[in-house]
Amino acid sequence: MCGVLAEAIVGRHLLTHPFYRRWEAGALAPEELGAYAEQYRHIERSLPETLAAVADALPPGRARALVEANLADELGTPAAHTALFEEFAAAAGAAPDAPPTPSTAALLSLLRTATARDPAAALAMVAAYETQGADIAASKAEGLRRCYGFDARGTRFWDVHATQEVDHATWSADALDALGADPDDVLAAAIVSADSWWLFLSEREELAPAR
Repeated sequence: MCGVLAEAIVGRHLLTHPFYRRWEAGALAPEELGAYAEQYRHIERSLPETLAAVADALPPGRARALVEANLADELGTPAAHTALFEEFAAAAGAAPDAPPTPSTAALLSLLRTATARDPAAALAMVAAYETQGADIAASKAEGLRRCYGFDARGTRFWDVHATQEVDHATWSADALDALGADPDDVLAAAIVSADSWWLFLSEREELAPAR
């Protein structure tokens, strides 16, 4: 399924989005990093729930074991990823309880709906991000250090994902193969996910301070 997932993000690779290009260039205002963290927090907190629900919906076997391995990383390798994320959020100056904006709520709704209806589709949606996640995380961490003065604690969440997402992407693709998922269905779900992530970043651009 790796080729199918790669096809899904053609023209939608998030590192080509203007928001991430500004991140890499050091052109984000401090409040933009904080607002980004406030919204990404909702997505990060939902991921263990999504993976757990997908695993529970799968029969015993290789696919379920791979999803459970991904979940185990989220919950504790090297620490709970939600806790690691809060280190970044604190460094970015994020408020602790900002509500989800429309694009964040839409992305979360898509994942919840897919998880309830079709675990393979939900897994394809997660995989659409994971397949580019390592490159995104590495770029974010490097930009935070070089341009925004973040220390190792502030970038640790992204540094961990710069390595772990390589495995996670492989595991999710292998799980879809093990399930015998229809490539056309995987492609459709992954495109929906990729488009939703693109809109999530576009909203960050729309809400950015006037430049």
